[in-house]
Amino acid sequence: MGTSNKAQFNHYYSLHCKHLKLKGLQPKTIDAYSRAIRRIGEYFNFQMDNLSQDQLLDYFHSLIERLSWSAVKLDLYGLKFFYTHVLKKPWTAVELIKPPKAVRIPDIVTVEEAQRLFMATNRLSYRVFFFTLYSMGLRLSEGLALEVGDIDPVRMRVHIRDAKGNKDRLVPLPENTLKVLRQFWCIHKHPKFLFPSRKRGLKGAHLAKIATDRGGVQVAMTTIVRHLKLKKR
Repeated sequence: MGTSNKAQFNHYYSLHCKHLKLKGLQPKTIDAYSRAIRRIGEYFNFQMDNLSQDQLLDYFHSLIERLSWSAVKLDLYGLKFFYTHVLKKPWTAVELIKPPKAVRIPDIVTVEEAQRLFMATNRLSYRVFFFTLYSMGLRLSEGLALEVGDIDPVRMRVHIRDAKGNKDRLVPLPENTLKVLRQFWCIHKHPKFLFPSRKRGLKGAHLAKIATDRGGVQVAMTTIVRHLKLKKR
């Protein structure tokens, strides 16, 4: 019986992943909704085609004991997508989860703190990357996706593609940022990426097939913040 359940789940999961891609969702959303179904499937011994309200209540109650509200919501939305597009069943548990309302003000680093962070970054590619994000107010994913063709030095703006909500936007390009990016590009000279992967080193960066790794950037930032003893998140 267990083997049969797993086989059916694998079939459902494959359909789930296909629908996620066909609906044009962002890669991060696809990853979150896929992870949600894997986690829920394991919890219910891979029997997911007829879950009751009580079962869902028990699952999400156990989840909030271990994870954040944001993770709980992602599992809820992932399961709703699964019911709607894979099982073709009406979703009746929308009001099951209602996170507490919270309004948070983000921690903003001062100009002095930002300068300290840049100067403490030993790797040139990361230093330029952090400066670019800070000077133009970009998200991490937006900075990593920047390409040479996105820079418009005539109109002094940058074309940000596939941003949040799959929308493009134009961002003002500070003169200092343009100067820094030009100097950095003259070092790696990649025909496409502004921040190519560093696996080949700077000398081989022009041959990179992918952009700089997201995880490497995050680890570098965490290390530098810890070294500087900055208390802001």
